[in-house]
Amino acid sequence: MRSFKGKTYWLVGASEGLGAALAHKLSAAGATLILSARSEDKLQALADDLPGEARALAMDVSDTESVTVAAKAAGEVDGVVFLAGVYWPMPATEWDADAATAMADINFTGLVRVVGACVPSMVARNTGHIVITGSLSGFRGLPGAIGYAASKAGTMALAESMYADLKDTGVDVQLANPGFIKTRLTDKNDFKMPFIMEPDEAAEEMIAHMRSDRFKKSFPRVFSWVFRVSQFMPDWMYYRLFA
Repeated sequence: MRSFKGKTYWLVGASEGLGAALAHKLSAAGATLILSARSEDKLQALADDLPGEARALAMDVSDTESVTVAAKAAGEVDGVVFLAGVYWPMPATEWDADAATAMADINFTGLVRVVGACVPSMVARNTGHIVITGSLSGFRGLPGAIGYAASKAGTMALAESMYADLKDTGVDVQLANPGFIKTRLTDKNDFKMPFIMEPDEAAEEMIAHMRSDRFKKSFPRVFSWVFRVSQFMPDWMYYRLFA
């Protein structure tokens, strides 16, 4: 079981929701935290509220220079958890180019920027822990999820490729795929969200996964079965059920 005591973790997307809830759990477990998001005020308030050592480091994952500067300021860390994400419900019939581009640029390309700034030094030191947040929505294309489902599918594929390349090294890669979490993002949805979790509940799933030696965890477990089974459905069946 992995211990966080005495370790330094960089949480990207930590200002609210799942990120903030996970920060509380990691801090209570003894980790020193570097908290990043765009809102420095929210980050500082969170840092002040944590039981352990933490510092705020404002960063915009959609800006390469901002990520480069923040990574340098963070220095050598033991682990990086990428939780940053934006979401707007959007069917292809109501395409919003700016929103779709933002979801791709923050949810996926933002991840590429962050791991690109951290992985080389971890590989050189042959030690590190990278945790990537995917989504149940990334298993197959979903209606009304232009931008979001594709960006999460990209993050999940990237995590899988990284795991394949690094599994025999000292750098651990993990992927967490949560379902609906009650945040300001899911508040935008006007449909019933089965098995919706509170941020603290989802953070408990996350930290349990981070303590383990497993690569991938999709949760809530029962709800995740629907999405995992959907990968094996023929198209006619899948689109009849999901569209």
